[in-house]
Amino acid sequence: MNIVVNGTSNIVNEEISLKQFIEKHCPNPERVIAEVNEHIVKRADWDRQLLKENDKLELITFVGGG
Repeated sequence: MNIVVNGTSNIVNEEISLKQFIEKHCPNPERVIAEVNEHIVKRADWDRQLLKENDKLELITFVGGG
């Protein structure tokens, strides 16, 4: 299935939760804010949010520094 992440198409071959997708594609998942189809998904709900064909994800990573 096709999932659009930050404007880029990604092909996913299996049913996957938002949590699984983030853990697979983001090196620091604890710093990620996730939006699916223009709705922010609470971290506690990531494992229940199954991705579907043509879902649009925005994954934002916070970076510290000074």
